[in-house]
Amino acid sequence: MELEVLSEQLKNLGKRVLTLKENINTEEATKTSLILPFFQILGYDIFNPLEFVPEFTADVGIKKGEKVDYAIKLSDAPVILIEAKSISEKLTKHDSQLFRYFGTTTSKFGILTNGQEYKFYTDLDEPNKMDTTPFLTIDITKIKDIQIAEIAKFHKDNFDVDKITSSASELKYLNSLKNHLAKQLTEPSESFVKYIVGEIYEGTKTKNTLEKFESIVKKGFSQFISERVNEKLSAALNSNVDTKLSSDTEEVKEEIQNKDSEIITTSEELEAYTTTKIVLKDVVDPSRIFYRDNRSYFNILLDDNIRKWIMRIYTVNNKFKLQFNDTEHTTVEISTPLDIIQYSDNLSATVKKFLENK
Repeated sequence: MELEVLSEQLKNLGKRVLTLKENINTEEATKTSLILPFFQILGYDIFNPLEFVPEFTADVGIKKGEKVDYAIKLSDAPVILIEAKSISEKLTKHDSQLFRYFGTTTSKFGILTNGQEYKFYTDLDEPNKMDTTPFLTIDITKIKDIQIAEIAKFHKDNFDVDKITSSASELKYLNSLKNHLAKQLTEPSESFVKYIVGEIYEGTKTKNTLEKFESIVKKGFSQFISERVNEKLSAALNSNVDTKLSSDTEEVKEEIQNKDSEIITTSEELEAYTTTKIVLKDVVDPSRIFYRDNRSYFNILLDDNIRKWIMRIYTVNNKFKLQFNDTEHTTVEISTPLDIIQYSDNLSATVKKFLENK
């Protein structure tokens, strides 16, 4: 299956989960409406009990008749065990159940899911013994392109135990590394701060020094990541609107210089403006997106027309509040201008409304 097709199907399933989840109250309803469609997308015949086996028997020690919710069989041997829970349940307390089943079959992979979250396990640490940590975890409602490429390996047409296992090890430790870094960037540990300080500060590393540097480390990493992402975003925009962007940049500079001296257009507001243009570049020519700054808020407009305002940005205590010009005048809070990317649907819908009513 083409990745583009798989991506579209999985993202549509994610939307379905968001639509239905509040009305699903049982495990059986979760299986029928959310989990089975996932494996159907992966090419398995969910109605063929020789391939997709419900209530698969997995005897555990002296316990006979133990059953796992589903097993996927290829060449008449189980290759994936699936333990399903209700969407209202968190998965953390259930992996021990799948752990028991795993070692009693020839299956190489275990999947624990509640229809929204999927945890993929194998036996990297010890043969025939399921790892305690999944090598891949996805939230179908927030699925990422890089995750889709990994899920594609589980499609029936692509399924290859050796290939999946070889990539699982790297995935497991990459995910551990990213989780560790994410934690350190928001709440750096003392040892992490001490290491960074040791690299950049030649003075004595006292307790007070480390405490002072904690906020510097957090702010430094945040700015570094923001700057790197901005470079990538700007490069993407340049590749699509080379000359026009150059012209726009000069107009932006001129507009800033001509502002009332009491109104200061901040770098964050300009970053928000640039990010918005990039988000909307597939909806409307970026040259049609303008901004106007004033004392109360930063306004982003279509065609420099105040009646066609797309989004207003309010800055309060270093946080940003976005208001979209949709029917609800939806308002959300964000931490950095780059978070605007999360609301591309709101921006696109607002601009399309103006384009349709021209």
